[in-house]
Amino acid sequence: MSKKIVISKEKLNSILGIPCYIFDTVDSTNNVAKELAAKGEESAVIIALHQSAGRGRRGRSFFSPDGCGIYMSLLVRADEQAENIALMTSAAAVAVAEAIEAVSDVRADIKWINDIYIGGKKACGILCESVFSGTTGLSEYTVVGIGINLIAPDGFPEEIAHIATSVFGNKLPDEDIPSRLCAKIASKIFKYAKNLSKKEFLKKYKEKSFVLGREITVHSASESYPATATDIDDECHLIVTLPDGTQRTLSSGEISIKI
Repeated sequence: MSKKIVISKEKLNSILGIPCYIFDTVDSTNNVAKELAAKGEESAVIIALHQSAGRGRRGRSFFSPDGCGIYMSLLVRADEQAENIALMTSAAAVAVAEAIEAVSDVRADIKWINDIYIGGKKACGILCESVFSGTTGLSEYTVVGIGINLIAPDGFPEEIAHIATSVFGNKLPDEDIPSRLCAKIASKIFKYAKNLSKKEFLKKYKEKSFVLGREITVHSASESYPATATDIDDECHLIVTLPDGTQRTLSSGEISIKI
């Protein structure tokens, strides 16, 4: 591909004021963030233009073609209990959606729990990984991994071609937009992370939900079943209504929607 996005380390450093690491390629930006955490780094932003072993939820691979997207991880320190750290994924989803809308003319929606959809197709996935203290039970750090398709590659893999899209289609955005997008995402996530328990992002998370009111299929380890996405509670759990009228509250799992 001749068209490639660029990221300015200088611009990011000047805006964020924390260590920013930019790579042409890595195996996984989440892995780099964990290495920095092990060395005692307090906070950092890691960005790669290509990942050779990008990961999504449940051990899936994440398609990370060279020069087409932003593959970034944030090292976040927040002394929080597990129930509050669990909100980090939802906070990150709001941050990404808000940032995409701020630098583009597209609407970004959230598919529970952790995907950003544009025009009914997935443009971004989020993977949060946390390490907790064995003595206090508080989090030692969380790595927030974000993969955004900015421009369309020459072709998405067959298994995701029907559900994947990009923020700017085939058009290369202005040179400074990818850097501005990264800075906005990082600024918002670090802001939300300081006060996760206040849930300042919750209203926006519900407003930008792509699933509420829709017929969905819920996929768990043991079964799949139809339901209607009814509400999102204060813990960002999804409340679904089954065909017989009973309700269930989902704290994790997968859902699919027919567009």
